[in-house]
Amino acid sequence: MTTNTTPAAGVAQTLRRLYFARFGFALVWAGFLVATAASLGPVSIALLVLYPLFDVVAAVLDARSAKAGKPIAALYVNVAISLLAAAGLAVAASSGIPGVLRVWGTWAIVAGVAQLVVGAARRGMGGQWPMILSGAISVLAGTSFIIQATMDGASLRSLAGYATLGGIFFLVSALRLGRRRAQEQ
Repeated sequence: MTTNTTPAAGVAQTLRRLYFARFGFALVWAGFLVATAASLGPVSIALLVLYPLFDVVAAVLDARSAKAGKPIAALYVNVAISLLAAAGLAVAASSGIPGVLRVWGTWAIVAGVAQLVVGAARRGMGGQWPMILSGAISVLAGTSFIIQATMDGASLRSLAGYATLGGIFFLVSALRLGRRRAQEQ
């Protein structure tokens, strides 16, 4: 029987728990946003600001688990862009849904690139292809949000779909990390 005490195994286990938490948060958040997305009210605005703030906490926990290596810089870029996004969303909410979609779209693009970089740097760990795909999809989704902001009838509901899909990618990655860990033992 082998015990898995390597630093990479510890990182993978921490990431697995973090990815499960991100999956659960994304689903709950998306449900609340759908319920309040008809207009920009206090609850929907709070939800919009909360999402990137949760991303900040997750990126900090992720960076702490990595301790060293290539992904750290990209994780801290994600922290900075998510903090800016939270502030930007709070301000953009006063200008309406199109403003929110532009800020969210810009954040999704930059955060998606950061996620691609982190996933690519960790691909040897296993379970990272869903993160790489999620990062690429985030870039495309961000572009679509910016385009949606120019159209009549722009809605926040698409953000709930974005969060749900991102949550599913975190779930798949967590499951793959668990499967890889079981194979190594």
